[in-house]
Amino acid sequence: MLRLFGWLFGFGVFCMLGAGAVAAVYLSQVTASLPDYTVLKDYQPPVTTRVHAADGTLLAEYARERRLFQPIETIPPLVINAFLSAEDKDFYKHGGIAIDGIIRALRDNVMSRLEGDGAIQGGGSTITQQVAKNFLLTSEQTWDRKIQEAILAMRIESTFSKDKILELYLNEIFLGLNSYGVSAAALNYFDKALYELTTGEAAYLAALPKGPNNYHPFRRPKQAIERRNWVLDRMVENGYLTEAEASQIKQEPLNVTPRTSGSQVYSAEYFTEEVRRQLGKLYGEAELYGGGLSVRTTLDPKLQSHARRALMDGLIEYDHNYGFRGPVATVDISADWGEAVNAVKPLSDVPEWTLAVVLTMDANEGTIGLRPTTDIEGKVAKDRVTGTLSGPDVKWVSKKLGTVLKPGDVVYVSQVKDKAGHYTLEQVPEIEGALVAMDPRTGRVLALVGGFSFADSEFNRATQALRQPGSSFKPIVYSAALDNGYTPASVVLDAPIEVVNADGSVWRPENYAQSFYGPQTLRVGIEKSRNVMTVRLAKDLGMPLISDYAKVFGIYDNLNPVLAMALGAGETTDMRMTAAYATIANGGRKIVPTLIDRIQDRYGKTIYRHDERVCDGCVADGWSRQGEPLIIDNREQVLDPMTAYQITSMMEGVVQRGTGTFARKLSRPVAGKTGTSNDYKDAWFIGFTPELAVGVYVGFDTPKNMGKQATGGEMAVPIFTAFMDNALKGKPPTPFNMPNGMAQVWIDPATGVKANGGEAAIYEAFKPGTGPNLITSVIGVDSNAFMNIEAGQDPSDDLSQGRGGLF
Repeated sequence: MLRLFGWLFGFGVFCMLGAGAVAAVYLSQVTASLPDYTVLKDYQPPVTTRVHAADGTLLAEYARERRLFQPIETIPPLVINAFLSAEDKDFYKHGGIAIDGIIRALRDNVMSRLEGDGAIQGGGSTITQQVAKNFLLTSEQTWDRKIQEAILAMRIESTFSKDKILELYLNEIFLGLNSYGVSAAALNYFDKALYELTTGEAAYLAALPKGPNNYHPFRRPKQAIERRNWVLDRMVENGYLTEAEASQIKQEPLNVTPRTSGSQVYSAEYFTEEVRRQLGKLYGEAELYGGGLSVRTTLDPKLQSHARRALMDGLIEYDHNYGFRGPVATVDISADWGEAVNAVKPLSDVPEWTLAVVLTMDANEGTIGLRPTTDIEGKVAKDRVTGTLSGPDVKWVSKKLGTVLKPGDVVYVSQVKDKAGHYTLEQVPEIEGALVAMDPRTGRVLALVGGFSFADSEFNRATQALRQPGSSFKPIVYSAALDNGYTPASVVLDAPIEVVNADGSVWRPENYAQSFYGPQTLRVGIEKSRNVMTVRLAKDLGMPLISDYAKVFGIYDNLNPVLAMALGAGETTDMRMTAAYATIANGGRKIVPTLIDRIQDRYGKTIYRHDERVCDGCVADGWSRQGEPLIIDNREQVLDPMTAYQITSMMEGVVQRGTGTFARKLSRPVAGKTGTSNDYKDAWFIGFTPELAVGVYVGFDTPKNMGKQATGGEMAVPIFTAFMDNALKGKPPTPFNMPNGMAQVWIDPATGVKANGGEAAIYEAFKPGTGPNLITSVIGVDSNAFMNIEAGQDPSDDLSQGRGGLF
């Protein structure tokens, strides 16, 4: 008996040793393929990049996984307590694995086997084990993976603090609605920051890790509320809530209000898309969509709204002149007209309009059904709203409504002011345009509209459309002249000229009115936009010089040095033209436009700043009676400040007496220049005040004639004026500052000679050493010849001699 007992004991020891050896070999094999858990020290989860306006308003978010990293110190205890109660109440007590959880998991798996289901069941994982699985392992349900998870959990616990482990978990866990981490989930489910969550909302988020789709707030609201209430009960058990508090919260609905869009400024889509493109170029796609960048842009939301409204109104006004083109779509209204019209998608960024379907139509009046709303799941609301569409409310359509509309036609409509239930017809214009507004002192783009609707067309006419600026390029030619010896009073002959091209063809430039005006001062030439005298001036200066000026102003990279380019025949963008004019407004210091003020990385470190001016004394430990620090403007001086003032003064004349007189209604100093390209394909106005530089472009995406009235003065200046009127409302008029050292003299604008004042005289600014013209100093003619040249006369060859036609 004793021998048998000894044998059994030895056999047992042998079995134990064998089992131990097998276990050791098995564990060796399992641990051999374990990932390096120390990488968690340097783990940087993909974090959402957020773009804000200058006032902090959220413009856009970019992420493949919506996640906002939140340090554990900033996560409210309420949220932490809810997740600990739901997922791992003993988190701060165990060493990575929970024995009771393991026993529970073993029990579930044994029962599963007995029931014939061979799959490994989940459950029993601590938060540390979930971190090991989510960061380092796959979701494969095998014994090997579960053992690896437990081993990694214990190793992680020995290396990292509990707070660090919890931080990793709360920022990585998937909670549905493309939300990774609790901060993103708070925004996506409740449109709130973490610190704004109520106890019920925090409990609902804590209910989601086990399966967000199982507790979807709209598809499975009953299960979602039950799971939330279960979490509240666990919080009571753990002492975080009282029974009374939990009972009261259980009576509350989920109150889930998903945020459908990251942007809080619906009119800024062109701006934010341009920012997105620039961020991608600067840092690459991976950093853009996962780097957690915080981008502070230059956008002023109020100015952006004014810019959008001004451009839209201008485009609509032009489009209305050419009548109604027909419905957006035609649908079958024999069944449910609400479902039928709902199938037609409206422009998401024109909230002033709504789609409607014509239900009945008489000769000039009908009933329309407004497109019903949809819920977050896309279900069409049951309510049906109708209204009246009447001919007298649609004055821009010259025909009777019954001749252009029929039942089933889908159209855009908007509410008629002060007439409840009455609507007017709207139409997306075919004509397009752009508006750029920037601070002329810094180049900060304060507003940018790249077209009528981003939802209709993402092509950005402010930055991507290459168009001929026409006469709006002339200030660059005249600036080059003023920088090289000319004055605003210098006289150039406006008379027929022939230019022989390299291929032997002859170009004969003409003025807009197809007339010639004889000798004209530079001021009159730019105010009246004389083409022929501009060509003479460019010929005298030499096109290589003008090409150089166009390059330093940033309008063209390499302008072909042929005379036609002096009239704006080259192609450029609205953004470039506006920046060039801002450079003039900035006293000739180069303006580089920017949409971005500052970029910070995920840790708050500034990695980009647009303002590169130097201020050595701006950082000080304290005040020791030192003077105000001096900011050194190190931007390139591309134009003499005195020249900048002269060309500004001349462009003020464009608004007061020239082609931009519509802007006079602003009743403040405004300088600018109109532009119209060949065959009326493009209309421009670029203008500025001391506070704001604005460029407006109008034209078709496929360039074509817009009509003989479609000039810069008729189309672009009214849009500019409407924007400026709102943008500068309440601000006192500010004059342009004349640099020290210049002298002002009254001159006759027709001859450039000194005048004694009077209604027609101009108070002209001259650089030191220059002044009004003297009759005896006119180049190439005798003292009487100047006075004998009349408007419309073709002067003799002698009168065009000397400096290529310059008088």
